[in-house]
Amino acid sequence: MLFPDYRPRRLRQSENLRRMIRETSLSVNDLILPLFVIAGKDVKRPIPSMPGHFHLSIDNFLKTAQQATDLGIPAIIIFGIPEKKDALGTGAYDEDGIVQKATMAVKEKFPDLVAITDVCLCQYTDHGHCGVVEGNTINNDASLDLIARAALSHANAGADMVAPSDMMDGRIGEIREILDENNFSQVPIMSYAAKYCSAYYGPFRDAADSAPKFGDRRTYQMDPANTLEAIREVTMDVEEGADIIMVKPALAYLDIICRVREEIDLPLAAYNVSGEFSMIKAAEKMGWIDGSKVPDVFRH
Repeated sequence: MLFPDYRPRRLRQSENLRRMIRETSLSVNDLILPLFVIAGKDVKRPIPSMPGHFHLSIDNFLKTAQQATDLGIPAIIIFGIPEKKDALGTGAYDEDGIVQKATMAVKEKFPDLVAITDVCLCQYTDHGHCGVVEGNTINNDASLDLIARAALSHANAGADMVAPSDMMDGRIGEIREILDENNFSQVPIMSYAAKYCSAYYGPFRDAADSAPKFGDRRTYQMDPANTLEAIREVTMDVEEGADIIMVKPALAYLDIICRVREEIDLPLAAYNVSGEFSMIKAAEKMGWIDGSKVPDVFRH
């Protein structure tokens, strides 16, 4: 079809017409709210690198969960910042850990709000890596048991879903096995399946105090140059038992999201990460963009 027989602008003449033919719609039903929980009481400390987000003690965490519920947001994902860190990240799988306490509290007060827990070691290790460190190497297989134990402790606390973000090989199968063996076969896994090594994670690492103390995460997070590898990673996680798969970051990897959707028919999550969010907020603050014109999903 060519002009003048085909005139695409005919269907752009009013907001209602545009709404009628809109191919992609984003609603509150598609959103997950990330929350950062810390110890203490009556704490609501702004995170400077992530405007509008806070470190929350459990009492204020519950108030924010109430706001999410009132807005119709169906799920939250809980990130914990422990008081102490050690080489093995024991706070990640401590039954009395901060994420475990927050999960129990939110499920008691808001049983219908989907509580997803981030499963990783980086917030809990004194070296900032997502696995067990031996010398300057991350030992993949030694990390699997600790990651699985963390997932199990979250399930014991009442988590509706666990979300492993470490990118260790084989962790989905390990988590699925330990959950099933402990009568948590109903708990789904949302896998950070194609997680790229990225500077966009900077504000999050500031918020979680989880930047690596040496080296970087290139030996386990994906090379941004690779597409076919993403398909292999996703396929492996699906075969190991993932229920939802994720591409992270989102905006910078829309081509990967499109490719994964063509290959995989499971629910697909796109993680709009801290750096993507914070750049928009910074540009808004500087007056370089009109923040009111940016879709709300990229703002708060």
